[in-house]
Amino acid sequence: MNMLASRGQLRASFIRWALFCVPLILLLGFLSGTFGSAGSAWFQGLIKPEIFPEPKWFGIVWTILYIMIGLSLALIASAWGARGRTAALWAFVVHFLLNLAWSPTFFAAHQITIALAILALIDVTLLVVIVLFWKVRRGAAVLLLPYLAWVLFATVLNYEFLRLNPDADGASNDGQVERVRIGN
Repeated sequence: MNMLASRGQLRASFIRWALFCVPLILLLGFLSGTFGSAGSAWFQGLIKPEIFPEPKWFGIVWTILYIMIGLSLALIASAWGARGRTAALWAFVVHFLLNLAWSPTFFAAHQITIALAILALIDVTLLVVIVLFWKVRRGAAVLLLPYLAWVLFATVLNYEFLRLNPDADGASNDGQVERVRIGN
């Protein structure tokens, strides 16, 4: 017997998924951000691009974006039986693992070039996710558009950090200072 779910059942499914996905995405984003810090001596020593926003905005923007990402994911996860749902979820997982890899790569490993490559992959995989989400639930794709704008901005910002600080790429952060004495 085939029976479509009622609106109430669909809403309840979305709410359950949202109550799981939003905290999960926030937690994973927070944990990724704990590897390295914008307050580190290495980062403080970098020349900041003119487009670099005040640091307080990063926490605010990422919190809002992670909530939107979690809601978008919940819309797809709750779309049982929708054509393309599984492919969309797998593409999201691959994409989000790249997202989580960026902070440790940039802030902890000080690999600005590798972080830029990761951001390029984030950009491409996010476009794929948006297309796949659009095919399942258009609202889920729309929720990801501000995130796309932010990661494209982050890509430009990462490039600018690399351009302005080529010698900092891969630099160690062991806290040691090298002193050179010239003359007697």
